[in-house]
Amino acid sequence: MNKTRHIIITTLILLGLFTACVSSGPVSEPDGDAEVSTSAPAEETSIEDAGTTEADTVTKDAAAQTANAFPVTLEHKFGSTTIAASPERVAALGYTDQDPILALGVKPVAIRYFFGDETTQIWPWAQAALGDTAPPTVLNMPHGKLNFETITALQPDLIIAVSAGITDEEYQTLAQIAPTVAQSDAYVDFGVPWQEQTKLIGRALGKESLAQELVANIEARFAQALAAYPEFAGASVAIGATAGEGQFYFSGPEHERQRFLTSLGFTLPDDLTEIAGDSFFGAISGERLDLLDTDVLIWTVYSDEEQANIEQNPLYRQLSVAKEGGDIFLDISGEGDLVGPALVYSSVLSLPVVFDELVPQLVEALS
Repeated sequence: MNKTRHIIITTLILLGLFTACVSSGPVSEPDGDAEVSTSAPAEETSIEDAGTTEADTVTKDAAAQTANAFPVTLEHKFGSTTIAASPERVAALGYTDQDPILALGVKPVAIRYFFGDETTQIWPWAQAALGDTAPPTVLNMPHGKLNFETITALQPDLIIAVSAGITDEEYQTLAQIAPTVAQSDAYVDFGVPWQEQTKLIGRALGKESLAQELVANIEARFAQALAAYPEFAGASVAIGATAGEGQFYFSGPEHERQRFLTSLGFTLPDDLTEIAGDSFFGAISGERLDLLDTDVLIWTVYSDEEQANIEQNPLYRQLSVAKEGGDIFLDISGEGDLVGPALVYSSVLSLPVVFDELVPQLVEALS
């Protein structure tokens, strides 16, 4: 990867403004709301009832609960959106919105390209949720610009844009295509916590109870880790990435990957919090690498060469975190281990990977 392209990719992955290519055709969610006829003779009805399994009953009950959840009105940054009936063609415009959609049992017709394989944005942690269904269309929208003609051609009946960072103007156009659920104004753009993302999408899909259950399961993992590793509490941590012209990016307190760490008890230094300000990330010059001298420092990189350049930086080598082995390098190229991409996504589906693979590395970095 050449230097210019790498700088662009690193910037976009921090800004959440990645682009995609159009892939396979749209796939709609199976219709689970079909009614059973009551006009059949009594004998035939009894035979059908006798063959009904417990799983069939559960499926019908779930479909009925979903149908009864509508109409529903959701508040967001640009006002409110009313969804009249259970959606069948859901387009995911947020960079990570497909994960909670899939976790809730819905197969989107289209998803947004973020990073990694341009032909599919279904990562291994989400593959089981997709099942044997053909992958959804991957939307390629260069420079973060929405292609409204492409979105219209998908004929969505619901657009999910919680992690999309859309503008008011973009929302108004999308809302003319289909009911659109945007991000909350309670957080910075691209900074909606995974819990809120999952629950909001759950309400939009008529699956609020399931969404709450999914969130509770992940929050239980945090509680277990907090109890198992008290050394995390109060330890300082930062997440860095290289930028152009000798600068470095870092995740702010409202960045999802940073939230994962603070939810485990780690703290972001006040100086970095102040620099990030109202954004979910910040930047420092190469001369201020000392600001990243935390107890644990995580670097997101795209190659061994990039990692080597950081490790060989004379100023970096003077930091205690480098001397004492408190640094962790995560490959987010999509061609290596999954833990880096899983942390970038920080979704209800990817977080189990982060718990399994990153937490042991955090323990080792503090030892």
